[in-house]
Amino acid sequence: MSESGLTVLDGTHLRSFNPSLPELNGSVSGAQLLEIADSKASTSLFGLSLPQNLKASALSRVIAGPGDHADVTFRQTELDKDKASKFLSDYISAIADELKDDPLVVSILDGNTLKMFLEDEDDYAMLAENLFTDMDIEDKGKICKNELRNALVHMGVEMGIPPFSEFPLLNDILKKHGAEGEEELGQAQFAELLQPILQETADALSENHVVIIHNVKVVNGSKLRKLLADEKQFDNVVERVLQETKSGKDGLQKTTELIRSFFEKHGNDFGLPPSESNDAVILLYDAVFSEVENEESVVKADNEFREYMEDVLKKFAEQLEDNPIYCDLDD
Repeated sequence: MSESGLTVLDGTHLRSFNPSLPELNGSVSGAQLLEIADSKASTSLFGLSLPQNLKASALSRVIAGPGDHADVTFRQTELDKDKASKFLSDYISAIADELKDDPLVVSILDGNTLKMFLEDEDDYAMLAENLFTDMDIEDKGKICKNELRNALVHMGVEMGIPPFSEFPLLNDILKKHGAEGEEELGQAQFAELLQPILQETADALSENHVVIIHNVKVVNGSKLRKLLADEKQFDNVVERVLQETKSGKDGLQKTTELIRSFFEKHGNDFGLPPSESNDAVILLYDAVFSEVENEESVVKADNEFREYMEDVLKKFAEQLEDNPIYCDLDD
């Protein structure tokens, strides 16, 4: 799914993927099989290099027992074709499950954003002018050729340029077009030199996409649903909330206010977005607590309190499943 020009990888792409093994001569080691499986998962996810923690968590879902020992043992194990095929399917499903619980937010740089700038003369002229102005920090009306590198960095992922560390071909493209050295360029010369650099970058990205993972947390209610399904864990949370609300003013006189205050302070521990994240979180809290206030605002007995808490958390989970909250962890 997509959100505001970004792509959210929540496992959907993998669930429709039917992986198959390459031709094998006899058995295959667990280590070789993991390489095959990671490659197939990556291909299905637009060429994304799978994060190590994602791979480790998925593997622990499939093999008997998490931890380094189980991992090493599996990698050394020889599997026949049938067992290898089953592992491949189970592992891909496990990655999908991990992404459902904790989606990744990515930008897929395929050259299309750059091509949109290049195809419209007015858009390109404005882009080049703005870049030149930003690079001309001394306001001389001239910049050095080597500032082209900084111009690309300045454009960044939002405008379709991958980091040099992720796409070192940019160095070759700059060198090919002579975007090096101290020779000074005026605005028109800058725009003339920048255009073929962007065009070649767009062409290269269309052949080899670059996928950038953003430091964004998608809160979709999955952690809350797990909490609600685990009776012992849920009872612990209820007890924690109960103790804190009992110490509040007038005991449990106004349950909704006390519980809301608790979750605004501690909700991140249970799978709720931080209350200070953005306006969407405030709207989420307002929607949930206005609904439960209409049902019941005063709870007297502990067993009623448990039911009340369950109702509140279920409503949070439903709201987040329908409308996930995106929290920028860099803010």
